[in-house]
Amino acid sequence: MSLRKLNSSRCIFNAAKRLFSDKSSSKVLFNWEDPLNLESQLTDEEKSVRDSFRAYCQEKLQPRIIQANRNETFDREIMAEMGALGVLGCTIKEYGCAGISNVGYGLLTREVERVDSAYRSAVSVQSSLVMGAIYYFGSKEQKEEYLPKLAKGEIIGCFGLTEPNHGSDPSSMETRAKFNSSSKTYTLNGSKTWITNAPLADVLIIWGKNDDGKIRGFLIDRKKHGKGLDTPKIQGKFSLRASTTGMILMDGVEIPESNILPNVEGLKGPFSCLNNARYGIAWGALGAAESCLHIARNYTLERKQFGRPLAANQLMQKKFADMITDISLGLQGCLQVGRLMDKKLHTPEMISLLKRNNAGKALVIARVARDMLGGNGIHDEYHIIRHVMNLESVNTYEGTHDIHALILGRTVTGISAF
Repeated sequence: MSLRKLNSSRCIFNAAKRLFSDKSSSKVLFNWEDPLNLESQLTDEEKSVRDSFRAYCQEKLQPRIIQANRNETFDREIMAEMGALGVLGCTIKEYGCAGISNVGYGLLTREVERVDSAYRSAVSVQSSLVMGAIYYFGSKEQKEEYLPKLAKGEIIGCFGLTEPNHGSDPSSMETRAKFNSSSKTYTLNGSKTWITNAPLADVLIIWGKNDDGKIRGFLIDRKKHGKGLDTPKIQGKFSLRASTTGMILMDGVEIPESNILPNVEGLKGPFSCLNNARYGIAWGALGAAESCLHIARNYTLERKQFGRPLAANQLMQKKFADMITDISLGLQGCLQVGRLMDKKLHTPEMISLLKRNNAGKALVIARVARDMLGGNGIHDEYHIIRHVMNLESVNTYEGTHDIHALILGRTVTGISAF
């Protein structure tokens, strides 16, 4: 090829490159609401499921939340509404459940926690902790009897692991299950505390030690085996007030041998369920953070001081930059782990990393956003202070921020610090 022809070819190539670049640049714009273009990484089904649930959350849940939080009330009908939408136990592919991807589930928890962490807690407990325990470790009979009803929200479940004297150290639990060979029953004695939905629960998953000292899961059906069972509500919470939290007190609760979860023993059982719930929390906490970001942005754009919007100040803009950075990077982590979960390539440590990072960052974002609203930031009609209080709990439950740090530290050093 001659130099002239080569130059001519280069000119054509460069012109095409400029045309393509100009065309691309006119379409691709930075979106502060989705800085790393999460939307382009989702399937059509995931988007459809999310959008449908977003409409429900904003139209049906958002109008309820201020009064529910003020009065410490949880409307049981919400579970039936979510059940009708296919939200409960949505990653399970049988027993009337939707069978969507783990990313799809994460998107749902993100949407519901935009409204309130209490509502996301209800979804997490019903789906990951109760239905997950029965689906993965229960008998065929247990699955057939309880999963369809739980999926529809016809009955409510709770998950009893934490005890008054044993929070981060569940291996030391004191709850005991004594086997009665003559009647083929177990007698449960002990107490659990800080249990979401305990006062409302029809079905209770209880973790306790049997005669051999092994941790096993037990199912209490309140209607059938409620004698000796008490589930008082914990009063005076300043966090997750729209969620009913209580204790589980068992004084000689007798259940049939068939109510043991037959397919697991040891802490693998509760921890497997908790890992799935923590994954949902990692998505959900960022939904709360996004809510705070949007409220603070709108407020500082509209609020004028010294003759201009608060948002015109460098300090405000720096805070927004920090917020969208932490949220967008956290969402990418959620997406990656969700895809790995769908391929069975995830590890518990990945979820510890996500839960610790996203819950911690969301709490910081909520606190900063509260401060940006000044005095108005502490009023519940602006919503942010409610998110702040809720995220204090989210950062603590299902593995505290520091416990997850120790889990990760153990993987780096090979040395357990607990």
